[in-house]
Amino acid sequence: MAGPLLSLKNDFVFKKVFGSEANVAILTDFLMAVLDLPAEEFKALTLVDTHLKREFIDDKLGILDVKIHTPSGQVIDVEIQADYQPYMRERLIFYTSGLIKEQIEAGDGYQAIKRVISIIITNWNMVKDSRAYHNRYRLYDRKTGSELTDLVEINLLELPKVPEESDRSRLWSWLRFISAEGEEEAAMLKDDNPHIEKALGVLKLLSGDEEARFMAEARQKAILDYKAQYDGGLRDGLARGRQEGRQEGRQEGRLEERLSVAGNALRKDMPLPAIAEITGLSLAEIEVLAARLRRGDS
Repeated sequence: MAGPLLSLKNDFVFKKVFGSEANVAILTDFLMAVLDLPAEEFKALTLVDTHLKREFIDDKLGILDVKIHTPSGQVIDVEIQADYQPYMRERLIFYTSGLIKEQIEAGDGYQAIKRVISIIITNWNMVKDSRAYHNRYRLYDRKTGSELTDLVEINLLELPKVPEESDRSRLWSWLRFISAEGEEEAAMLKDDNPHIEKALGVLKLLSGDEEARFMAEARQKAILDYKAQYDGGLRDGLARGRQEGRQEGRQEGRLEERLSVAGNALRKDMPLPAIAEITGLSLAEIEVLAARLRRGDS
């Protein structure tokens, strides 16, 4: 193997390992660790759109996900996000809804809709009110616990919350493997599960492939370039917003007060549009403030 082990937190690498027909046994074992489905649903999974086009690697906004159909027609979508994404909750709902809508063609009845299950792996904490590293969401009544339908399910797997000490679950081993930094750490988990050992072998072969390494690095560079442009645009937007605010007579003291209120709301994980409505700040200003808080800036 030439060079260090590629990281599974790179979405290109993740899809090559888990989204390949040759590795369907690896994917199946991972899904069995995450989902509560009947055993027969895992017996003949069908991978959808497994091909990775070179030009898509440079698509900064593209989603490199793994899409699966179960024997009964249920749709499972798996995605990994290593870097913080604003509006992730909103995007989750939009994308999951799209997986439902695309099932219906002209003339079809609603009974044709099959269950859609999204699995999102993040390298940051999305759920502030839960210490669990796996949170599963369905459509329930909060008071009675009555379920409206099981047609939509969203699973959030947060890597930073996975404890160092094993909880003896298959999912713990898989998530520690996915978040492993380097071959030595990854190899420590291969004895937990033969499918993890196989996945490590695939990852080592991939890491030794010059083209695959180039594609992984190109994907990461594209994401970093987009993030830099995005952050730069936010800074410019904040500067323009402040200038326009001064021209309209907004006092700096009032701005600091609004920023303080916005900061407290961000710490409570309030949606950004709601914070903008409460404080009168622009979304650009709030996003810049959120970035400062994530970095620990004062």
